[in-house]
Amino acid sequence: MKYLSLPDNATRILPFYLAMEEFAARIIGEDDIFFMWQVEPTVIFGRNQLIANEVNVDYCREHGIAFYRRRSGGGCVYADKDNIMFSYITRSDEVQTTFTRYTSAVAAMLQQLGLNATASDRNDVHIDGRKVSGNAFYHIPGRSIVHGTMLYDTNMEHMLNAITPSREKLSSKGVESVRSHITTLSEHLSMDIEDFKRHVRKTMCDGEILLTANDVAEVEQLTLPYLEPSFLWGNNPPYEVARGGRIEGVGSLHVNVKINHDMVSDLHLTGDFLPLCDAREAMLETLRGVRLEPADLRAALDGKDAGRWILNLTNEQLIKLLTSSD
Repeated sequence: MKYLSLPDNATRILPFYLAMEEFAARIIGEDDIFFMWQVEPTVIFGRNQLIANEVNVDYCREHGIAFYRRRSGGGCVYADKDNIMFSYITRSDEVQTTFTRYTSAVAAMLQQLGLNATASDRNDVHIDGRKVSGNAFYHIPGRSIVHGTMLYDTNMEHMLNAITPSREKLSSKGVESVRSHITTLSEHLSMDIEDFKRHVRKTMCDGEILLTANDVAEVEQLTLPYLEPSFLWGNNPPYEVARGGRIEGVGSLHVNVKINHDMVSDLHLTGDFLPLCDAREAMLETLRGVRLEPADLRAALDGKDAGRWILNLTNEQLIKLLTSSD
């Protein structure tokens, strides 16, 4: 297996590395390719997942955590610079065979460090029964891509709060509840993260493929579709969100919003607020076809005055109400 290297040590956004996998699968002829990468705090969710159910968007924005959709299936993952991501590209059409071969190789690599590592039947790798690596699969004709985490260490608070299901299921027990299900290599090894990466490469690879500057430029072009709003948000099926609360000077205001293709398609208002017109119709006329994102809402409301629909309501209060997950 050959290690795929970049010509520099720059840290890039997560979609670049997903595009690098595609480049390796489509352009490079080697049978088996592997590389490691690290990113600034980022959440990545699966191809078929509903972003509203998987990502705590408000928390991510507040803490500078990026979020992207990938082409592979599977669950939602948090990554940061203390967490190593693995990518494996091979000539194969057999999903489970590919998973088994890869996770077994990762477990064997960890076993060489004296760790009690095993490959699970759910495509994970465990140490002493706790997950240290989770993986997802993406297939193109004749090629298979497996990518996943290797938890050397990580920010547990961000992991808990940036991924919505984790927060909902585990918040009552906090970070310790997360720790009871996963483990990190730093709990088991004295070597630092760079020494561990050198061990991985030495153990799993027997040669190198070095990308050129022109290759990197091609990968950057392959990155662009991942950045399109239609890819990030557009796979979401229709759904409804409920927003509401008490606003000082306005009263209680609750909004049920129907979302289609991640855009407002309908809404209904309840509460003890004082409408100054048919507030629902006025609001819907302005917001239909708009994404529930602060910048999009702010642009749609430019030149409008929510206070003409509902007594004392400001545009910013409406935006905050519609985008709050609380």
